[in-house]
Amino acid sequence: MTDGGAPKMVAFQPLAWLDRGMATRAINPMPADIQQLLADENLEADYEARPHYQRNDYLGWIARAKQAATRQKRIQQMVDELRVGGVYMKMDHPPSAKT
Repeated sequence: MTDGGAPKMVAFQPLAWLDRGMATRAINPMPADIQQLLADENLEADYEARPHYQRNDYLGWIARAKQAATRQKRIQQMVDELRVGGVYMKMDHPPSAKT
């Protein structure tokens, strides 16, 4: 509180928790084959337009596949969702919808 009884104003720092090392989710690297596929399918801009958490989630989800067939299925789902827009992990995602 200030001397006048009003609450003290503090500057909002939305990413301050990152500076303190509080981010707990691993950053998943982009595999070369997926990067090449995005380029071949002309989907790089669609991928980059997605929020960071979605890009990271897609890559982690793909990396956790235990079988090659599962990995390919997940890659295809990501590609399909990027191509169509408006979908993320089979859920509606209006901000990424294409007009």
